[in-house]
Amino acid sequence: MDKVRPPRGDRAAVERRRQEVLDAVIAQGEVRIDDLTERFGVSLMTMHRDLDELADRRLLRKLRGRVAAYPALTMETAKRFRVGLHRELKVALSAAAAEEIDRGQTLIIDDSTTLFPLARGLGAREPATVITHSPDVARFVSAATDAEVVLLGGRYTEFDSCVGPDTVAALHKVRADTAVLSVTALAGGHLYHPVREYAEVKTAILQACRRALLVVDHSKFGRTATYAHGDAGDFDLVLTDDETPAEEIKAIQALGTRVRTVSVRNEERP
Repeated sequence: MDKVRPPRGDRAAVERRRQEVLDAVIAQGEVRIDDLTERFGVSLMTMHRDLDELADRRLLRKLRGRVAAYPALTMETAKRFRVGLHRELKVALSAAAAEEIDRGQTLIIDDSTTLFPLARGLGAREPATVITHSPDVARFVSAATDAEVVLLGGRYTEFDSCVGPDTVAALHKVRADTAVLSVTALAGGHLYHPVREYAEVKTAILQACRRALLVVDHSKFGRTATYAHGDAGDFDLVLTDDETPAEEIKAIQALGTRVRTVSVRNEERP
């Protein structure tokens, strides 16, 4: 049977509700479907339709009478989870990062979905060359600019980017004016990633640039993961939003790094 599609004008509202449902499941790990129905004030049929759609996108697991989040490692690294999170914040932070880029520069942009809006909007900055280990970033930059795009090789992973010794070796052979990175977890000024090879690539990127920008929203702060890869003192500037805890900003500043906060209107927040 074909799925019933909501009227065009209601689709944005439906998608917002589904994102909120997903956020609730991720926060609790596992939730009864009846509880979600009551919480969001919709019919059981509507909730099943929402959950079926999210399950089809492999964003959650629908079980008997309940739904469950995927394991933490999958959610931290799989692009299908990261792309839909905090979209308005990513756009605002990427716009702020673009202001820090001069025309004609050679840039390195890592594979973080936080930076996808930056890659899409680089046309006005007219970079000469963009280096990345993300096929998505390479495509976005190619569509938006006339810049030379260098896609680093290596072992292509299920996270839709390249890592490993070949990627690190390629980074050792290039030099960029500016590198723009994001991070999975940041606590007390220290950076973390749940996958060792990705931590190694981020370290190599920092070694290959003259100036480094860290772009990170408030949701990444106060968290750790298995592999540490330096601290905010390795960056010239940290761009974050105005919901980042004050103590985390002070920890970065104590390392000698400037912090710039970006305001996003409340009604735009996910």
